[in-house]
Amino acid sequence: MKKNQLLVILTIVAVALIALVFVLLNQDESTTAERGDHVSIEGQPTLGNSDAKVSVVEFGDYKCPSCKQWGETIYPQLKADYLDKEDVSFSYINVLFHGQESILASLASESVYEQDPESFWKFHKALYDAQPESQQHDNAWVTVEKLKEIASETTSVDLAKFEQDLGEESTVLEKVSTDDGLVKENGIQFTPSIMINGVMLEDPFDYEKIQELIEQDL
Repeated sequence: MKKNQLLVILTIVAVALIALVFVLLNQDESTTAERGDHVSIEGQPTLGNSDAKVSVVEFGDYKCPSCKQWGETIYPQLKADYLDKEDVSFSYINVLFHGQESILASLASESVYEQDPESFWKFHKALYDAQPESQQHDNAWVTVEKLKEIASETTSVDLAKFEQDLGEESTVLEKVSTDDGLVKENGIQFTPSIMINGVMLEDPFDYEKIQELIEQDL
């Protein structure tokens, strides 16, 4: 009788261990699945080592006050800790949440990137710097003249070609459309949205979480 009881107990323990291993394996697989696919950064302005193991992508809108704040507070930390050491790559994708001005600013940034890619990030920063401190979403400030002024101060683009790209004869409209497709494909609902190796941050201003995600993949 005791032998039978021992056999039953051993069988139960064995089954429990097998079940535990199965659960743990499934947890690992589900965690990997939740990471999602890396965002395609082909043709996107990118800083740092484009072949790095870790890809940080910002989905931003030049009309977005929070994007400006992120660029002034979080980005400098990211640059100092990782980009300057080329441990990660950082790419920017345009979001068009605020209508015509968002489109106009995106066309301008794409035109600069096409004509004078080395000046892109200087123009990018200057465009965010030009955003009014007390901006309301319905206050217009992105104009053709303002964009030309910023481009003339920060880049070496052909201003006639640059202005053409802001109109109906734009040669970079397809690039803005590509960005809009990536926004929809990745389910972007707010700006800035930050994705690290396919993982969307719930809080883009949580730098500790940014570091955690980067470090676990380095």
